[in-house]
Amino acid sequence: MTEKREYRDDYPDKTLYIPGPTEVREDVIEEMSQPMFGHRMDRMTDLYTTIVEDTKEFLGTDNEVVILTASGTEFWEASTLNLVDENILVPTCGSFSERHANVAERLGKDVDRLEYEWGQAIKPEDIRAELESSDKHYDVVATVMNESSTGVRNPVEEIGDVVAEYPDTYFVVDAVSALGGDYVDIDEHGIDVIFASTQKAFAMPPGLAVCVVSDDAYERELENDSASWYGGFQRTIDYYERKGQTHSTPAIPIMLAYRKQMKHMLEEGHDARDQRHREMAEYTREWAREHFEMFPEEGYESQTVSCIENTQGIDVAATIEAVSEEYDMVFSNGYGSQLGEQTFRIGHMGEHDRESIKALTDAIEDVAGL
Repeated sequence: MTEKREYRDDYPDKTLYIPGPTEVREDVIEEMSQPMFGHRMDRMTDLYTTIVEDTKEFLGTDNEVVILTASGTEFWEASTLNLVDENILVPTCGSFSERHANVAERLGKDVDRLEYEWGQAIKPEDIRAELESSDKHYDVVATVMNESSTGVRNPVEEIGDVVAEYPDTYFVVDAVSALGGDYVDIDEHGIDVIFASTQKAFAMPPGLAVCVVSDDAYERELENDSASWYGGFQRTIDYYERKGQTHSTPAIPIMLAYRKQMKHMLEEGHDARDQRHREMAEYTREWAREHFEMFPEEGYESQTVSCIENTQGIDVAATIEAVSEEYDMVFSNGYGSQLGEQTFRIGHMGEHDRESIKALTDAIEDVAGL
């Protein structure tokens, strides 16, 4: 049985370069210290309608936006319950796409995996071939945009264009570690549901999940006999239309922080934010190829998380520990037993820039003797 480990008040501050949570602006953190107010007051309506409509503006979508107190995991479950009667196709290319398939199985759905070797990207032509050749009707194709376990950025735009040719099949995208730092035109590419957690590229404290829902996905849920209660599209969207609030008590302090951060994001602009993340990713890849190798398939590297192959055989765990102790910077080992010492990962998302990423890579060079 796990024993209690008392939380202390003297932990040193560490700069986070992990795949989330990431660094949060001080003025965003300060927003959470406002006096509490009721979640059915007019003030809450002002707050919630502001963050929903600002998110629509930032993402450039005409679709509905749902913001709930949850992690992005909530919308793995909710989108499956809301849209899948029986069959779902889940291409898997790493830990998180595999977990999406596992969630659907746990919910009693018939899951077909289209399996790729870890590090490889999902190919639109494979999705087309599966949809054309299968004797099943798939209610949903569910794809991860940014497989942070392997550092792969899947071409969800092209996949969406393929799925759009099958009007009775809905396209669900897990963009947990990408949205807000990697531009995607949601409406143009027929993405019916796309969701994210705000503690990653949105550069927020953990605690909120953002989901964008198409009209078709909303209407599809209305046809179903059952759906998610907490993350039901009808329940959340209809309540917003009637009341301008959430149906259940939200984490008000985090929503206050989100309002502040979204104003920063709107001021920067989606295109500029995308460009800044691209520059960080390009620098990290250049550095990685100088000293190691990139793990993902070439041309499909993530814009928010670099997964670097440990070709020099450094002690990844010891290097992470030394960089943390000597420089107060934290990056990440490879994900799980498959990639633990074989790779390491650098999160370049949120409020970081090229110079702050260079500070980390300089520290790694020093500690590892590169």
